[in-house]
Amino acid sequence: MAKLSSNAIEELKVATRGQVLLPADAGFDEARHIWNAMIDRCPAMIVRCAGVADVRRAVAFARDNDLLLAVRGGAHNIAGSAVCDDGLVIDLSPMKSVRIDPLARRAYVEPGATLADFDHEAQAFGLATPLGINSTTGVSGLTLGGGFGWLSRKYGMTVDNLVSADVVTADGERVRAAADAHEDLFWAIRGGGGNFGVVTMFEFGLHPVGPEVYGGLVVLPLEQAKEALRKYRAATADMPDELSVWAVLRLAPPLPFLPPEVHGKPIIAFASCYVGAVADGPGALEVVRRFGTPYGEHLGPMPYAMWQQAFDPLLTPGARNYWKSHNLAELPDGLVDVLIDAIGKLPSPQCEIFFGLIGGQTASVPVEATAYPSRNTKYVMNVHGRWSDAREDERCVGWARDFFEAAAPFALGSVYVNFLTQDESERIGAAYGPNYDRLVAVKTRYDPHNLFRHNQNIKPSAS
Repeated sequence: MAKLSSNAIEELKVATRGQVLLPADAGFDEARHIWNAMIDRCPAMIVRCAGVADVRRAVAFARDNDLLLAVRGGAHNIAGSAVCDDGLVIDLSPMKSVRIDPLARRAYVEPGATLADFDHEAQAFGLATPLGINSTTGVSGLTLGGGFGWLSRKYGMTVDNLVSADVVTADGERVRAAADAHEDLFWAIRGGGGNFGVVTMFEFGLHPVGPEVYGGLVVLPLEQAKEALRKYRAATADMPDELSVWAVLRLAPPLPFLPPEVHGKPIIAFASCYVGAVADGPGALEVVRRFGTPYGEHLGPMPYAMWQQAFDPLLTPGARNYWKSHNLAELPDGLVDVLIDAIGKLPSPQCEIFFGLIGGQTASVPVEATAYPSRNTKYVMNVHGRWSDAREDERCVGWARDFFEAAAPFALGSVYVNFLTQDESERIGAAYGPNYDRLVAVKTRYDPHNLFRHNQNIKPSAS
């Protein structure tokens, strides 16, 4: 790291409307901690930005002083790219404004907003856009990697609903990227991650959703998983786009609708969300109820914003997390066999493997239309290793890697970039496939010296 003079730091503090935190300052330790407790890094400074002027100043400061630069939005990224050692962290978490235009069906969202912030404002008007499944996730990182969730089968990926973005580039300029302005940059930020600049405002299209949807959980014994997954994969072909059903295999959490003797037993749970007319929900989910004989089920109308928070208790900050992921076009019997074997070897009660069903409208967009290329993905599989004790790192990481390797023969070979861990840089090409070379060209234009490199990095061409 370059040696910084006290004068330079003081000038930055004076020029910043937000806070400039140094390691000795109160609040610094709290500001450097992120969702994944496996990441423990100590930057030289954290600039908690209050607005675009602060972002521009911080980018220029990092560039001019040759500092490693990290950008923090929701700090949920599994790889921990939100914080770096010995460099400068641009902390966007104070920038949480969400403004809804209900007539134009537009949302204007700052990069520190979480899914909960977005949904709170949009649902006041019965509107939403496809986001993730955990309300504490940051809108920014989710969007820049592609973004998918319960609404994606009906309304596409998050990036398919991005209308424009304000971006601070490596030269410190603020530009508007849209279909009619900086078109190459707009294409690249829709899935290319934080490689091209700092987004300070997102403009999304909105859709009528809720405020109530129909959904919930059907929980079956693991012994029924093989037959249930066969029924599931057969049923997906006829599922309407309004219905999303995800499969989760883990040990049963202490859900109130499950008998106490089931808690801690291996299960397969089907989590469903139907965003058509609530009155049609029971009929739409009847197919899920026929997957097996459940330990218990909890289905019914509920606020969409509540369903978006349903899995938050399983994803609280402070645990150690390690993920491995594959994209899948199908769920063949061979994959189901290695899956059930892996669930029989869970190294921690918090570990799980899930299959997020997308398809639907996510597959209707051409591969070359956005940087996110994986339009042939029907299921996104995530091996979610999660535990509390650092002494369990080797065992839990090993479990995730072992199943990942066993599942590889059944996968497409591509991967969702937001699910890549810090040790998977060799898979970046797999995340972008045929779009990679174009991403390199955009990177070379907007960030030729790779200032924005603390991410799943797309390197610019050598000058």
